[in-house]
Amino acid sequence: MPLRLYSPFVFQGKLKSSPYFEGWYFKHVSGNQQNTWSFIPGVSLNRNDPHAFIQIIDGIKGQTEYVRYPLSEFKFDYKSASLRVGRSFFFENSISLNIENERITISGEIQYYNSVKYPKSLVNPGIMGWYSFIPFMECKHGIISANHSLSGVLSINDSVLNFDKGKGYIEKDWGKSFPEGWIWMQSNNFTEDDTSFSFSIAKIPWLGKFFIGFISFLYFNKKFFLFSTYNKSVVTGIIHSGNTLEFELRNRDVILRVAARKSLFGELRAPVSGDMSRRIKESIDSEITLSLFDKHNNLIYNDTGKRAGLEVIEKIFDYL
Repeated sequence: MPLRLYSPFVFQGKLKSSPYFEGWYFKHVSGNQQNTWSFIPGVSLNRNDPHAFIQIIDGIKGQTEYVRYPLSEFKFDYKSASLRVGRSFFFENSISLNIENERITISGEIQYYNSVKYPKSLVNPGIMGWYSFIPFMECKHGIISANHSLSGVLSINDSVLNFDKGKGYIEKDWGKSFPEGWIWMQSNNFTEDDTSFSFSIAKIPWLGKFFIGFISFLYFNKKFFLFSTYNKSVVTGIIHSGNTLEFELRNRDVILRVAARKSLFGELRAPVSGDMSRRIKESIDSEITLSLFDKHNNLIYNDTGKRAGLEVIEKIFDYL
């Protein structure tokens, strides 16, 4: 099991373990930014309703779908590193979709190229650092591709959507439950083509108590700037007012000021003890403005990311 942590795309669990969930998050923004779609294949293992699923987000309209499948239609092939849910296939470098229910029909393929992988080492297998090795955390998180380019076409109901020259992103979560409260945001649609940003902060249960932990990265100019609880970075000045959210991240070298503006939200399902019964709201049409400074407060970088993912589960503000 520990070796799988160094390859976050692969299935981390066991289909006979319960309660358990695992979900992969594939985000796609077309080259003209007129189409933003995310697909979340996964598995929900619990006593009452074990099943596989694909969640679908239309970011422009703020609409979502939850398509259920029998657990027998979930397969992960470790040799080819391929995930199958129903008749849809998911790889690190492509997806092939064939999804249909009474409300939506999706088919087509999208290829990924020029993928930017999150840095890892023996002691830091991914964005969670050494926390990755702790076996009893309720939820773990992995970055599969911080940024990549797209090529391909999807047919969605009566529309044909071209994703050539678009941008993509892949991450995943696995464990028993999502945290009680959290903030998550992500964008890789900035003016600078290679820029990507992600941030998560959550209430983390710990030995009968809890702590507030965060993980974040900014990829810019072919360099990762890392901010996290475990590398002694700090997050300060979190202000949530109406449709805006602001805060500041600091590590020993740089300061990153973040301002997010919310847009349309759609309803997603989230796990509680392996059961996808919780309802949350996510936007993938928000904006994130970043200002990066050196430790002498000289501006290094400033830009605004479009078609940003954003979740604000407001229970987190009870603990900040």
